[in-house]
Amino acid sequence: MSQSTSGSDHLRVVFAGTPEFAVPCLTTCLASGVDVVAVYTQPDRPAGRGRKLCPSPVKQAALAAGLPVEQPESLKSAAAQRTLADYAADLLVVVAYGLILPRRVLAMPRFGGWNVHASLLPRWRGAAPIQRAILAGDTESGVALMQMEAGLDTGPVLLERRTPIHREDTGGSLHDRLAALGAAVLGEGLAHLQSGAPLPAHAQAEAGITYAHKLDKAEARLDFTRPAPELERQVRAFDPWPVAEGAIADEPLRIWAARAIETRHAATPGSVLAAGRDGIDVACGEGALRITAVQRAGGKRIGASDYLNARPELRRAP
Repeated sequence: MSQSTSGSDHLRVVFAGTPEFAVPCLTTCLASGVDVVAVYTQPDRPAGRGRKLCPSPVKQAALAAGLPVEQPESLKSAAAQRTLADYAADLLVVVAYGLILPRRVLAMPRFGGWNVHASLLPRWRGAAPIQRAILAGDTESGVALMQMEAGLDTGPVLLERRTPIHREDTGGSLHDRLAALGAAVLGEGLAHLQSGAPLPAHAQAEAGITYAHKLDKAEARLDFTRPAPELERQVRAFDPWPVAEGAIADEPLRIWAARAIETRHAATPGSVLAAGRDGIDVACGEGALRITAVQRAGGKRIGASDYLNARPELRRAP
């Protein structure tokens, strides 16, 4: 399968996305010369302490650009599908939209739907590919521009770009890098489509399929009986959400930053081995986790040394 269009066509695009990850792709669409005829995003949701309705980042960007915004609860109804059909789009661009798109919707535009997905498919299909890649200890990630099908991230890949996952990467830093890569790969795809150059689609491999299930806040709890490297990845993956949680000397804390260290010990997992300027070393099933940034209940993120100033009884040499 290939994608092409005459260079004289003025491509009509409907963009569908919701979170911050999708905003750079919307910006790319606007800069690419296509006609973004509408932006679809999820309905406003309650947020903050006041639980006031809050527009999605994509909605905010769309309104700032003066674009029509649609926020249906679902695209399964005949009325919602008629509204979409009236926009007469040539292409539907979907980036972390969060709603299921029926076959009929994907068949409406003459070039179907494109999806920018934050993984190297077929690895990490699904909702949370960025965090799952870090949790699994993957050394590489990337983005795929995919021709959409009815299955969950099963369509053929048009383009992809890769990036290493560094040990310093968090869910937030990898998110931002992949968002920029996603915008770049989408821009390349749109340039191909507008120029009439063929864009071949490659079927995903049958081997190596994994699923990135949605994050659950319950996963944030650190189990110190596990090996320290696994806990380090958990801390990194869950920054900035939902943030890892663990107890130091019986005080529940949010754990913002930590590093696994190799050390032999016979201590009970969860006990403090050492605490000082470099951090708080907590015994794990294998090795230790050096915690360097925490957050107390009702407080702000602070360095381990500041935390130890409030709990000097924890200070001890290795």
